[in-house]
Amino acid sequence: MAGLLVLLSLVLITAYFREPAGGGLHGVQSAGATVLRPFEVGAERVARPFRDAYGWFAGLLHAKSENERLRSQIGRLSSVVVQNENAAAQLADLKRQLNYIGSPAFPDDFDPVATQVIGKPPTEFEQQITVAAGETDGIRIDDPVVTADGLVGKVTNVTRDQAQVTLLTDPEIEVAAYDLETKAAGVIRHGEGRDTLTLDRVSKSQIVNSHDTIVTQGYKLGPLQSVYPQGVRIGAISGASSSEVDFFWQIQVSPSVHFDSLRSVLVLVPKDRG
Repeated sequence: MAGLLVLLSLVLITAYFREPAGGGLHGVQSAGATVLRPFEVGAERVARPFRDAYGWFAGLLHAKSENERLRSQIGRLSSVVVQNENAAAQLADLKRQLNYIGSPAFPDDFDPVATQVIGKPPTEFEQQITVAAGETDGIRIDDPVVTADGLVGKVTNVTRDQAQVTLLTDPEIEVAAYDLETKAAGVIRHGEGRDTLTLDRVSKSQIVNSHDTIVTQGYKLGPLQSVYPQGVRIGAISGASSSEVDFFWQIQVSPSVHFDSLRSVLVLVPKDRG
């Protein structure tokens, strides 16, 4: 039966091609095409929504994949940008420290040890930072710590490769200081608010003015001498008040150092330590 159908098909095809245009077989083909055209159009209309839906889902999956790829790329680029910004800020900070070391304001009796801040206070109630230099760099307890902006604090604990620095805002730190403009002398202590200082024990007979610069006194009394060198900037007077019953001024000082953004510091090592 199958062989008969194949033979019949070959005969019809041969006759179709040998028949002149407009012949009977051509008419049958044309009529068949006309009859089948509505079915072809209907099939096209039925299939089109499925093709459109497939294309939409395929496009959505591609868009999601591309979105994830772009998000990942943006994350990597953002990380690089942050690293570059930190590196640029640190470089600028180190340049400022270097300029300070070469300036007349830098104390001659000390050698600077430039080091990075590698640990900051975990809470606002703790006033210590950790730096990446220690005994192998010649650092010892009570060595003063500064930046180009001013006094940071002093070393209160030291290991072979690291040191703990207690900030000027800690309640345990006291520094002899004076008004650079009027020479009014007193003692710098921590203030009532975070990152604030007070200039205490300044008698009312002395003159102080708003915005006056406060620096370390750096006294030497025979074998006794201050931990801190003379003339290191501490801050500026932000306010002063007193009452009739007070013997001393109540002086608020804004520190010149931004303690919450320290990246690097200079530990001052005395040259005569030996």
